[in-house]
Amino acid sequence: MLLRAFCQESFTQTAVLHQAPRSKQSELNSFLWTIKRDPPSYFFGTIHVPYTRVWDFIPDNSKEAFQQSSIVYFELDLTDPYTISALTSCQMLPQGENLQDVLPRDIYCRLKRHLEYVKLMMPSWMTPDQRGKGLYADYLFNAIAGNWERKRPVWVMLMVNSLTEVDIKSRGVPVLDLYLAQEAERLRKQTGAVEKVEEQCHPLNGLNFSQVIFALNQTLLQQESLRAGSLQIPYTTEDLIKHYNCGDLSSVIFSHDSSQVPNFINATLPPQERVTAQEIDSYFRQELIYKRNERMGKRVKALLEEFPDKGFFFAFGAGET
Repeated sequence: MLLRAFCQESFTQTAVLHQAPRSKQSELNSFLWTIKRDPPSYFFGTIHVPYTRVWDFIPDNSKEAFQQSSIVYFELDLTDPYTISALTSCQMLPQGENLQDVLPRDIYCRLKRHLEYVKLMMPSWMTPDQRGKGLYADYLFNAIAGNWERKRPVWVMLMVNSLTEVDIKSRGVPVLDLYLAQEAERLRKQTGAVEKVEEQCHPLNGLNFSQVIFALNQTLLQQESLRAGSLQIPYTTEDLIKHYNCGDLSSVIFSHDSSQVPNFINATLPPQERVTAQEIDSYFRQELIYKRNERMGKRVKALLEEFPDKGFFFAFGAGET
């Protein structure tokens, strides 16, 4: 399991890690690890879906560990306006450039056509509950895809990958990480982050242009096939939620959640394109999993050593670590 591997690799020298005892609540795996010290500290594996879809399935031992800890750390501080602003800036093309100027004409036209389709469909995708909260389709589309012509192609690719009916229906409810951050703030706990925005953002901007064009083209092909009814995605958000709620930390399922980067490797690709897909997969694994784990591990270790008398609760993505 990826989270366990991260924990054990990082802390064999400083603390003893134990899978936390399972709660009677369905005897499920809680994705909670205890660092044995006084007071104890904890690792908790989160998931990037609306918290309401998983909260009732998270065993009491995880919720109690969160309540008892005086300091809560996340990957990024999502309640900090600077974090949101820096994430937005990182996604933008250099001043004076537009997507139309950098993309091949055929891909730009397909992208524009697909976004027009999404905008047309969005009112029918939204739930009565969303409308009851005053969330309207035009507002939501602009919140997600507004200013798309100024974004770097790699971020447009991720945006297109997430502009699906299932994703739209879940908007308006905080994902689990953000909910925990808001709760920590409400309970006046000390909070922090182990990563800087640039460390999450720059690896994505580091793909070379031909790789980005390949990724955007593949993403558009996938969405076009879904629209035509000729493709079914092997792992859906529903699968992810089900496996998380059942305590099944399958690296295959959870790597689909990891940084929301789609997997482009499939048997139907011509040999040269398969090589490109494998290069992208290898690059993201190195940058967004292995290097991140090492960096995050060192920072967590330093925090534990600096504050030996504090109880920490580290909430990191279960599929990313």
